[in-house]
Amino acid sequence: MSFTIKVKEELLTLAISDKNELSAIIKMSGSLGLTGQGLTLSITTENAKIARHIYNLVESIYSLTPEIKYHQKTNLRKNRVYNVFITENVEEILSDLQLADSFFGIETGIKPSILEDDEKGRSYLRGAFLATGTIRDPESGKYQLEIFSVYQDHAEDLADLMRKFMLDAKVIEHKNGSITYLQKAEDIMDFLIVIGAMACREAFEEVKIMRETRNDINRANNAETANIAKTITASMKTINNIIKIMDTVGLEALPVELQQIAQVRVAHPDYSIQQIADSLEIPITKSGVNHRLRKINKIADDL
Repeated sequence: MSFTIKVKEELLTLAISDKNELSAIIKMSGSLGLTGQGLTLSITTENAKIARHIYNLVESIYSLTPEIKYHQKTNLRKNRVYNVFITENVEEILSDLQLADSFFGIETGIKPSILEDDEKGRSYLRGAFLATGTIRDPESGKYQLEIFSVYQDHAEDLADLMRKFMLDAKVIEHKNGSITYLQKAEDIMDFLIVIGAMACREAFEEVKIMRETRNDINRANNAETANIAKTITASMKTINNIIKIMDTVGLEALPVELQQIAQVRVAHPDYSIQQIADSLEIPITKSGVNHRLRKINKIADDL
C-alpha cells in the first residue's frame, strides 16, 4: 500500500461530516451535467473507500441518496473509476457550498470565508488531499506532497491557505492544470497534522529519522574507511623507505630512537600513529612519532 493511500485511509477513519471538506472534493473532482430534469453532479474518484465517504457526506449533510456508478479504465492498469452521481437538489447544494458561478459552472477559487477561518481551512485541505493529493513515500528520501488543481487560481488559493499554517507551499503549472506542492519534510509532517493524519505523521517522522540515522552511520563508516586507507598509504610509504635504508646503509645506521620506530612500523603496518606511540618501551606522543617518521622518510629521500 502506498503512503498516499495510508494517509487517505487514516483521514477516512476520522468520521467527520464537514461541508468544507465536501466543498473541496466537489471543486476538485466534480463535474456538472444537464438533463431534462435539471442539473446533475458527478464526483469522480479511483478509490472505492473515498467514493463511499463522499456518498456518506452527501447523505448526512443533505439527506440525499446519491448513486454510485463505476466503469473500468481502458489502460493497462485496469483501475475502476467511481462516480458518485447526484440528480436531486444540485443547484441547492452548489448554492449552499457557494460553489456555483454565474454561468452554472463551479467556482474556480476558494471562498474567503474558508481562507479566513482555520478550522474551515483544515477541513478544506483535508478534502483537497482526499480528492487529488499525493505524497511520495518517505523511504525514497525525496520528500514531496502534491495537490493537483485544474485551475491556476485554485492552486494559488490552496498555496495561500497552506501558508496560513506556516507551510512553504509553491505552485507550478502542469499538463492540464497546476500543482500546489510542499518539498520540505517538516512542512509535509506539519501538513499531516493540519489535516488530522497523526498516525501517518508519526510514521513519516520515524522513517525520516531512520533514514537520517542510516546516512549518519554510512558517512561515519565512509570517513573511517577513508582514514584507514590514508593510514595504510602513509604506512606503506614509510615501510618502503625503511626497506630502502636497510638495503643501503643498514638500519643500524639510524639513531636508536629512529630504529625503534622503524622496527614497530615494519612489524605492524596496520598500526595507527597512536598505537605506535603506545607500543614503544618509553611511550611518546603522537606528535613525537610523526616527527620521527618524517625523519626516517627524509633520510630515505636523501639516499
